Amino acid sequence: MDRREFLKRVAALSVVAGTSRLVMPQELWAMAPADKAQPLVAKVQGSNYANITSDAVQALGGMKKFINAGETVVVKPNMAWDRAPEMAANAHPDVVRRVVEMCLEAGAKQVKVLDHTCDDARKAYTNSGIQAAVESLKDSRVKVEFVDERRFVEVAAEKAKALKKWHYYKDILEADRFINIPVAKHHSEARLTLCLKNMMGAIGGWRGRCHVGLHQNIADMNLVLRPDLHVLDATRILLRNGPKGGKIEDVVVKNLVFAGADPVALDAVGAGLFGLKPQDLGYIVKAYELGRGEMDLQKIKFV
Repeated sequence: MDRREFLKRVAALSVVAGTSRLVMPQELWAMAPADKAQPLVAKVQGSNYANITSDAVQALGGMKKFINAGETVVVKPNMAWDRAPEMAANAHPDVVRRVVEMCLEAGAKQVKVLDHTCDDARKAYTNSGIQAAVESLKDSRVKVEFVDERRFVEVAAEKAKALKKWHYYKDILEADRFINIPVAKHHSEARLTLCLKNMMGAIGGWRGRCHVGLHQNIADMNLVLRPDLHVLDATRILLRNGPKGGKIEDVVVKNLVFAGADPVALDAVGAGLFGLKPQDLGYIVKAYELGRGEMDLQKIKFV
């Protein structure tokens, strides 16, 4: 079941007429056939970040494997912080720009780039370098959007262990395709920010509440938020003082990009960049237990 079909069923069964509430029972996902294929993780290294991003996606079959011509795509990079690119608090602008460009090359009707930031959105969008990089494409199909707080809708996830209901961004839920671009970095509470954790930028409400039982809440929100493609930016990683950082000595250049459709597998691999095992991160274990992907490194195929 693809995103569009899922939303049709949700619209038919779950929208409460006359209100802004959109209730999406998680058991609808059970109607989709289970994907038992071995998860693929592309790993590419090099100093040209646009090129290694292209190569990583191409290793998975190319962007046309993930989006179709005429579709609306939401790209959610980590651009939550008022930090320059070299500080590794946000996704690298060259990685984000290339992902957006590949969406256009695949025939996307519209590409929206957005994040629910922690710092002031205008400063974060500007100083991350992402807004300027994307807008340099000069394509009318691309729009860098600020999140509208009025567009969060409440969603129910029946299989969730803790986050039974929460507010999620409507534009992401309604998009034909959703692409996640996290940066690999230290996080003071979650230990690391990788693919699964980056979904915090797609939720509304009081996000401080989600830090109580954080690891289970991250796993639970990934029942609702299901990107079609994850591009994990490890061009430079933040080893300490995350998620915001601010000291260049906390940053190590790795010149790596990973890509895949399985966020658990990518996070399991990403943990190794920091000398950690998948089981060291609670949200990886809990997302695996919820069936969101594979954490056993021996069962992951690298391409």
